[in-house]
Amino acid sequence: MTDDVLFLSRDQVTALLDPDTAIASQRAAFGALGAGGARTPDLPGKIMHPSRFDDSVVFAYVSRLSRDTGAVAKFGSVNPGNAAAGLPTVHAVITVLDPVTGEPVAVMDGTAVTTLRTAAASAVALDALSTADSAELALIGSGTQALAHARAVARVRDLKSVRVWSPTPQRRARAAELLASELGIAVEATGTPREAVTGASLVAACTLSTTPVVRGAWLAPGCTVVSVGSFEPTRSEVDAEVVRRAAAVVVDDPETAAEHAGPVVDALRDRLLARADLIGLGEVLTGARTARTGPDDIVFYNSVGLGVQDAAAAWAVVHAARGEAR
Repeated sequence: MTDDVLFLSRDQVTALLDPDTAIASQRAAFGALGAGGARTPDLPGKIMHPSRFDDSVVFAYVSRLSRDTGAVAKFGSVNPGNAAAGLPTVHAVITVLDPVTGEPVAVMDGTAVTTLRTAAASAVALDALSTADSAELALIGSGTQALAHARAVARVRDLKSVRVWSPTPQRRARAAELLASELGIAVEATGTPREAVTGASLVAACTLSTTPVVRGAWLAPGCTVVSVGSFEPTRSEVDAEVVRRAAAVVVDDPETAAEHAGPVVDALRDRLLARADLIGLGEVLTGARTARTGPDDIVFYNSVGLGVQDAAAAWAVVHAARGEAR
């Protein structure tokens, strides 16, 4: 390992990967996926391995975005119990390799990258899938990822209000107060998830729930729903009615979603969906497929996370650290 390897802490990553840079990185990642052909990123299968000792999940991603950016590997774990202690539920480390020699270029905190790229990707999805006048956000969850989602969505939509629900009253009240101060808009902590979702044009579910916290019966016409916590077959933040009512089911990658995304796995098994029904976000961004066909369509986006997202975000961090314009 050479002496000029970048070692970047969580605070350094957060400073370098501002919301607009993170969003741009995710547009690049999904745009490359949607372009296909020689421009398609390297996307090996992800590893998600539930522990037999507790409720944690170890994961590993490896990907390469392009010829001029080298391979990126992320290793970490999901620990749901951290939420009660006020800690991020995801912790990870990312290694970045030189595109020509394969030498290590950077080692950085993967927790910040994961949080920021996940929220940024949801913002990209909502920008592509929701109606232009969508302005009321229902936020299901009040932790690190939920807060990041509100900040990212505010970069692509002129939010007028946010309603927050999570199981702990003190935490959702604290999240509402923080977001109101940051975003300068009305933010309300609600007593039930139904109160948060009813009438909302945008819904972001950012939990680790294994049972539905968003129900299709609550969704208003034209609503766009994002789920980022349904990343395992055993986790379903939304019920089957969300899938049934959706005019389009969009995923980060159809092949990966069919194996890992709880609501998608269930819908395929129960024949609510066929594999061909799954629309890749990259296909929407490049115009290869259409998701929303009218203002009253309900659209569902399920993200399980892809290595190419980390590759794009990590290289954005490296370029920023080096002072390189992109």
